[in-house]
Amino acid sequence: MKSTTKTLTEGPLAKQILLVSLPLALSNLLQVLFNMSDVAVVGRFAGSTALGAVGSTSILVTLFTGFLIGLSNGINVLVARFYGARHTADVQKAVHSAAIVSLIAGVALLFIGLLGSPFMLRLLNTKDDLLPGAILYLRVYFLGMPALALYNFGNAVFSSIGDTKKPLIYLSLAGALNIVLNLFFVIVCRLSVVGVALASAISQCVSAALILRALTRAQDCYALDFRKVKLDIPTTKRILMLGVPAGFQNAIFAIANLFIQAGVNSFDSLMVKGNSAAANADALIYDAMAAFYMACASFMSQNYGAGKLDRIKKSYFIALAYSFGVGLVLGGGLLAFGRQFLALFTTESAVVDAGMKRIMVMGWAYCISAFMDCTIAASRGLGKTVGPTVIVILGSCVFRVAWVYTIFAHFHTIPSLYLLYPCSWLLTAAAEGVYFVFAYRDAVRALHEREALAQLKGNRNE
Repeated sequence: MKSTTKTLTEGPLAKQILLVSLPLALSNLLQVLFNMSDVAVVGRFAGSTALGAVGSTSILVTLFTGFLIGLSNGINVLVARFYGARHTADVQKAVHSAAIVSLIAGVALLFIGLLGSPFMLRLLNTKDDLLPGAILYLRVYFLGMPALALYNFGNAVFSSIGDTKKPLIYLSLAGALNIVLNLFFVIVCRLSVVGVALASAISQCVSAALILRALTRAQDCYALDFRKVKLDIPTTKRILMLGVPAGFQNAIFAIANLFIQAGVNSFDSLMVKGNSAAANADALIYDAMAAFYMACASFMSQNYGAGKLDRIKKSYFIALAYSFGVGLVLGGGLLAFGRQFLALFTTESAVVDAGMKRIMVMGWAYCISAFMDCTIAASRGLGKTVGPTVIVILGSCVFRVAWVYTIFAHFHTIPSLYLLYPCSWLLTAAAEGVYFVFAYRDAVRALHEREALAQLKGNRNE
C-alpha cells in the first residue's frame, strides 16, 4: 500500500516539530479538561465535599491512565521506527497487535478499579467524609478505561506518522460532549460525583469510537482492519518491551505521589480541598509540555529508522527548547493568575488561599521538568526504556519517598512537601542526561554497523 502521509524524516525540523506538537498539545489539554470540568462542575454546583471527593481520586486516576499513556508511547515509538524505515508489513503487524494489547490493558484496569477502589483510597488516608463519594466516582469513571486505552492506541498510531490533527478533532468533539453531560447530570439530574464520572466515561467511549473509525478508513500501511487483528508474538514482545517500562514509569510516578498525597492528607480537609483544586494545574501544564516529548520520540524514532543521524540529535534539542519555553510561560501565567484559576473550581476563599500555597511553589518549577521528561522521551525514541525507568525509580520515586519521611517529616509544612518536586526533577534530569549520552553513542554505532552491512551486501551483489 502506497504511503499518503508525509514522513518526519524530511523538511525543517523546528517548524515540523512545532506543527506536529501543537495539535497534540491541544489534544492533551482537552483530555485534561475532562477531569477539570468534573472538578469545576462539582465544586461549583455540588459543594466542597463533592470537590474533595473527586479531587481525592486524582492520584489514582493519574496512576492508571499514566500506565495506558506509557503503553501507547511504546506503540508510538515502534510504529514510527517501522514507518520511517518503510517496513510496511511490520507497521501492519505492530498496529494490529497493539490494538489487542491496548484493549486487554484497558479491561484489566477496569476490573482493578472496580474491585480495588475502597482499598486504594483508604491506603491514601482519604478523609472519612470524602471516602463514599470518592469510591463511587472511581468505580463509574473506570467504566471508560477500555475506551480510553483504545483512544490512546489510535492517538499513538496517528502521532507516530505525524498526523496529530485527527486526534485533536475527535477529542474536541468528545470534550464538548463531556462538558455538556457534566452540566446535565449534575445540575439537572443532581447526580453529583456519579454524574461527572458518567459523563467522562461516555465521552471516552465517543473519542475511542471516532479514532478507531478513522484508523479503519486510513489509506496507508497503518490502517486498522478488524479482520486482521491478532497478536504477532515477536511484535507484541517488542511493544511490551517498549511500552510496559514506560507505563510502569508513569505509574511509579503516581505511586510516589501517593506518599505526597498522604502527606497532604495529614493536614485538615481545607488543605486537601485547596490542594485538589491547585493540582489541576499540574495536568494542564504537564500535558501541554508532554506534546513536545511525544513529538521528540516520534521524530527521533522515525529518523533513527531512516538512518538520518543529523536529524536525531537536533530533534531532541528543539523539542527540549519548546517544552522548557511552554513550562516557563504557563508556570509564570499560573503565578500571576493563580487565584482566578482556583476560582474556577471553588467559591470558598479559604480553599483558594490553601490552593495558592501549592501554586506559589510549583508555578516557577514546572519548566524544570522538561530536562527530565524530554531526555526520557529521547531515550525511548532510540529504543531505550529499561534504563530510564530504573533512573526514574531511583531519582523521582525513591528520592521522593525518602524526602517525605525525612525533610517533610522534620518540618511538616506544605512548602517543605511541595519542594520535593523540583528537587527530584533536577536530580533525575542529571542522571537521565548522562544515560542519554551513552544511549546516543550506542545508536550511532548501531547505525554505522547497519550501513556497513548494507554496503557489504551491495558489493557482493555486484
